Amino acid sequence: MKKMNNKSIYFVGIGGIGMSALARYFMHEGYRVGGYDRTPSPLTEQLEQEGASIHYDDNIELIAPEFRDPTTTRVIYTPAVPADHSELCYFREGGFEVIKRSQMLGLLCEGNYVMAVAGTHGKTTTSTLVAWLNHRAAGCGKAVLGGISKNFASNLVLGEGRRMTVEADEFDRSFLRLSPDVAVITSADADHLDIYGTHEAVKEAFSQFVDRIREGGTLVIKKGVDVAINNQSINVFRYSYDEPCDFYASNISTDEGGYYTFDVNCPDGVLTALRLGIPGWVNVENAVAAVAMLWAAAKAENRPLDITELRAALNEFQGVKRRFEFYVNTPKQVYMDDYAHHPRELGAAISSVRAMFPARHLTAIFQPHLYTRTRDLYDGFAEALSMADEVVLLPIYPARELPIEGVTAELIAGELKVPYRIVELEELAATIEQMKTDVVVSFGAGSIDRQTEALAAVARAKSL
Repeated sequence: MKKMNNKSIYFVGIGGIGMSALARYFMHEGYRVGGYDRTPSPLTEQLEQEGASIHYDDNIELIAPEFRDPTTTRVIYTPAVPADHSELCYFREGGFEVIKRSQMLGLLCEGNYVMAVAGTHGKTTTSTLVAWLNHRAAGCGKAVLGGISKNFASNLVLGEGRRMTVEADEFDRSFLRLSPDVAVITSADADHLDIYGTHEAVKEAFSQFVDRIREGGTLVIKKGVDVAINNQSINVFRYSYDEPCDFYASNISTDEGGYYTFDVNCPDGVLTALRLGIPGWVNVENAVAAVAMLWAAAKAENRPLDITELRAALNEFQGVKRRFEFYVNTPKQVYMDDYAHHPRELGAAISSVRAMFPARHLTAIFQPHLYTRTRDLYDGFAEALSMADEVVLLPIYPARELPIEGVTAELIAGELKVPYRIVELEELAATIEQMKTDVVVSFGAGSIDRQTEALAAVARAKSL
């Protein structure tokens, strides 16, 4: 993207994972960066240390003078911010250029070979792995990610070359701002029904996303995903964990720590003896999708895949913060944390943990995210959580929503098939300390991550 005339960039909702990546990009490019967020977090603290000016009250008086001139300031906002937010209204009424995050991401992608990962779950780990494979195995690539990569210690990658990896977010139809060269669709489950209304509308949006793939580009879609493919100008491939199709894993083995070694079958051969640096069978599936994207990019550039470098890159991949993240892993106690907040990804994560620790007692902690998602999917959450031995439920994290009468964590609890208890977030660590535990996993997309260090401390103490 060409350098903009603006000297200052202001973010309304700067602490979001996607917004913060853009903030980091513009700071790197020499712009003044400031913004608002509702609450401080480790991420906003890091942004402040990196040079961003941030405040936490919705108060136009707190907007610094350098962000008050519409001729020198561009404003970027997240749709998670309500339309009547006073700062957002101030900028709109004051003649500022105000654009969504998705619009800016689309602008940043211009002139690049765009590698976009979409899906209602699995996209953050897959896109982060693609970014790492580009960097480590192909020696190139930029990325704007939806999580903090442990390999890069950031959600922003600034590398050489035209390859640019992005997470294509279906929320608010944001991914329809992108025009990928190669795209992955990991899933198209019923989610964000507060936005879409019906599952059919969700699938239609994914079909529109496919339409936006550039002529001659490539779609890699998980086998069995029900999305209409009307774009006749692209190449279409299917992938799976281990079901034979265009890209799939075979010769799969695992060690006691849950780390997998496998082959990936491609349309023109087999990539053998690959070992993934993070555990869980679901991540093998993500790796198959990532390898397929690298394969497609190599074909587009008329260059071979370097299997030696690819093998090394997969083995060195450290994963993403809050995706299958181990804090404690001892014979006495295990504690890990995961971002899963949809029944399908929750079920996949729990089944992966079961495969890793088949004979051990599993306690699942879950914080539901959004009243609407809980209302629409509570039975699916209960079914997935019932795969554990016992469940600890937290109250619903509302995010952008107001309460809905009758929609509480008790909806999920009423459908559980295993013992459970409901506790407040502030009581969580003390509750787990008093319980007899073995393997403990915390799940959710809300504020539960603020308890991970306390839960890890409990697990470490029990390991002694």
